[in-house]
Amino acid sequence: MRMKTFMKTFTILTVLMAMTIAVVSAATVEEKRQKIRNVTNETLGEVYSVQPKARDAVANAAGYAVFTITDAKVVFLGGGGGKGMAVNNSTGQEIFMGADDVQVGFGLGVKKYDVLFVFKSEKALVDFTNNGWDVGGQATVAATDGVGGDSLEGAVSVAPDTWMYQLTDKGLEASITVRGIHYFQVKELN
Repeated sequence: MRMKTFMKTFTILTVLMAMTIAVVSAATVEEKRQKIRNVTNETLGEVYSVQPKARDAVANAAGYAVFTITDAKVVFLGGGGGKGMAVNNSTGQEIFMGADDVQVGFGLGVKKYDVLFVFKSEKALVDFTNNGWDVGGQATVAATDGVGGDSLEGAVSVAPDTWMYQLTDKGLEASITVRGIHYFQVKELN
């Protein structure tokens, strides 16, 4: 009985994801880019409303990246993906990227969340955009930069010179789970 329920749920989620991919792939490259820009601006606005100091952090950083990711979890396995973009504050260059994630653990459901990375150095930004990332683990909100004792309130340090804000539909998360996420450039959009 449980296996039938699992298979039905899995099939429904697979069909929904396939339908979403079909609709999104019908758009032109520029339409896809514009949609990502719009979502990026909406996400920045949401982060700024929850954490106003994030505006200065982004403005004074070498760059930033914003992603919207949707996860589906069925019993012990889950996964998802999303799109986003990185922006070099010095040059204004936009780099369109994707994200895939894998989860293991107990749960059932679909969750959408937004991630904002703030890169304090050019090197951190370039490493992220050129090499992609494979990230896993968990962090807490109480984090400092380790240099001057300064902190980006509401953000966590996830790599050297890299801070992350994560929003769900419930607001800024107090405990941020990064999971197993792979970030990469989307060649057809760049």
